[in-house]
This record gives sequence, C-alpha cells and structure tokens, in this order.
Amino acid sequence: MKISKEMTIGEVVRNYPESIKILAGFGMGCVGCPSAQAETVEEACQVHGINVDEIIKALNESVK
Repeated sequence: MKISKEMTIGEVVRNYPESIKILAGFGMGCVGCPSAQAETVEEACQVHGINVDEIIKALNESVK
C-alpha cells in the first residue's frame, strides 16, 4: 500500500497527481484547499462523512 490514511491530502496529491480524480469522485473538493496541506486523508474523510478504508483502497488501486 502506497497511500495511507495518515498521509496529508497535499502529500497524496503531490506524490500521486492521478489521485485527484479519485478524491473528487468521492466528493472531496478539498484537493486545492489550503487546509488540505495539513489535513490527513483520515481527517478529511471524517469531515466529509466518507469511509476511509474505501477511499484508501480506491486511491491505491489508482496508483498501481
């Protein structure tokens, strides 16, 4: 697994630009938000009411 729930949204987007489509598909429009630079994937999922395990699985499948 390359992407973990402890990584920040900013870190994921910088390292895996293809993840933007996945995040947007889950309803996370926060990829360009300033708080995304310090917010973890898990924290963003809590805010947006998204299952963290589902999004982590989808993100890692997209970066294979």
